[in-house]
Amino acid sequence: MTDAAKAPNGDLAGLSFEQALAELEKIVSELESGQAPLERSIDIYERGAALKAHCEKKLEAARLKVEKIVLGQGGGVSAEPADFS
Repeated sequence: MTDAAKAPNGDLAGLSFEQALAELEKIVSELESGQAPLERSIDIYERGAALKAHCEKKLEAARLKVEKIVLGQGGGVSAEPADFS
């Protein structure tokens, strides 16, 4: 069993959206193959659920940041800093 499977939420904070999505895609492929033993399937399913939540959080943060972009008075575009805490 891998460290990632032992700790479903381990090291998620350091993952970019792209890294988390790539790992999630691998998990989906492995689960869809039906070749993983039951215990491994459960472990990686838990990791996949944590990765999905992480990706959703990253997407929401990006959405909020985009919403902060406003048109300036001269027709120019400016961005306001968004607070993601």
